[in-house]
Amino acid sequence: MRYPILSRRDFLGTTATSLAAVGLANGAWAAKPIERIGKPYMKLSLAAYSFNRFLPKNWPSPRESDAKMTLLDFIDFCAEMDLDGTELTSYYFPKKVNRKYLTKIKEKTFRLGLDISGTAIGNDFCLPNGEARDAQLEATRQWIDHAAFMGAPVIRIFAGRIPKGETEEIALDRCVAGINESVAYAAKKGVVLALENHGGITSTPQQILAIIERVDDSPFFGVNFDSGNFRTADPYGDLEQIAQYAVNAQVKVEIARDNGKKEHADLKRVINILKQANYRGYIVLEYEEKKDPRTEIPKYLDQLRELIAI
Repeated sequence: MRYPILSRRDFLGTTATSLAAVGLANGAWAAKPIERIGKPYMKLSLAAYSFNRFLPKNWPSPRESDAKMTLLDFIDFCAEMDLDGTELTSYYFPKKVNRKYLTKIKEKTFRLGLDISGTAIGNDFCLPNGEARDAQLEATRQWIDHAAFMGAPVIRIFAGRIPKGETEEIALDRCVAGINESVAYAAKKGVVLALENHGGITSTPQQILAIIERVDDSPFFGVNFDSGNFRTADPYGDLEQIAQYAVNAQVKVEIARDNGKKEHADLKRVINILKQANYRGYIVLEYEEKKDPRTEIPKYLDQLRELIAI
């Protein structure tokens, strides 16, 4: 079943009446901060994107011939690093995924004592109605099925970008509709969808919160907290605004401000932001720098282990 895509004017015109009619005038329809019990608790995982230039890719542009390692090799590396989990981004799976391959992944990670902490897709829910949008929604459902089969509890999703010649208002309406439709399906499969702050209409915390305020309240929706994706005047302050919604957390070793210049990330500050939000879940290192990930990643994992143990 497809959720209707309302214009902002229609949405605002009908919301008050609808909420009053069902007794939800307090805003109970919107996604809420994650409720947690106990103290902050974090485990370590590594994103396959950390080896992006070495792995075969099916998205956004295919690459097979010059790949230097496979996804199975990446899983071995995670085991060598004594990690708790491994994040298996969809980009590095075969273009056509079958159950035989997924079973091999599931068996290998279990045998090596690794959780599949999650996966990720490169969707765009801002596209207008039509074949392209239908393909995005269908691919999302397929990866929800794959995640459920592998035992991956969460999928990182994107919102999307404003199509040329259109407005952010229209893009937001489409994005919310796409998320709601996909979360309804994910809930049936027991998979959480985590909206990442990843440019487009999620470039600022205000934009992410505008989406959250209109997504149906569901335990199968939350935010993927990416420490390196806010390119604003105060990225740490902006991360504080979304931390309470985090169901997954990615940590990058550099951070950028609105002047475009990168600087070394204050990893201690990033972890403390999550601790203050009482975050319980995976810290996923996503290494994107030019130096060899095989030599650099162990250094940052050591830092993160120390920080989450404090």
